[in-house]
Amino acid sequence: MSPRWDPNPGVRTGRHVVHNLHVHLVFVTKYRRKAFTDAMLTRCEEVMREVCTDFEAELKQFNAEQDHVHLLVHYPPKVQLSKLVNSLKGVSSRRLRQEYDSHVRRYLWGGHFWSGSYFAGSCGGVPLAVVRQYIDNQQRPTS
Repeated sequence: MSPRWDPNPGVRTGRHVVHNLHVHLVFVTKYRRKAFTDAMLTRCEEVMREVCTDFEAELKQFNAEQDHVHLLVHYPPKVQLSKLVNSLKGVSSRRLRQEYDSHVRRYLWGGHFWSGSYFAGSCGGVPLAVVRQYIDNQQRPTS
């Protein structure tokens, strides 16, 4: 049997819904401290990919600088965005502090890793290629 051609590859279907939801998220480190190393960013991306999978979402794009991260997430309508964000920030903070404790303590203190605020932008009105290009063009820190 030949593979079926799909005219809308980004569209997902559920039992009672057809959807194509994407969000651009930006998380900033507490006090905008330049706490990330390349190794930490690689691990952060892995952790955030796992969290997205747990929510039946997909991390489509990840990029970062030393003091913030950009994510492009494809998520189902049953996911409450604030809960996804809380999980992404909470799990990544906990794991990065556990695995890079001595480094993180030099830059961040008081049990905080991320700033309490975040940016969430709907990507419905912009072609995803534009958002991907923007995220890809963010500077990656050099160690």
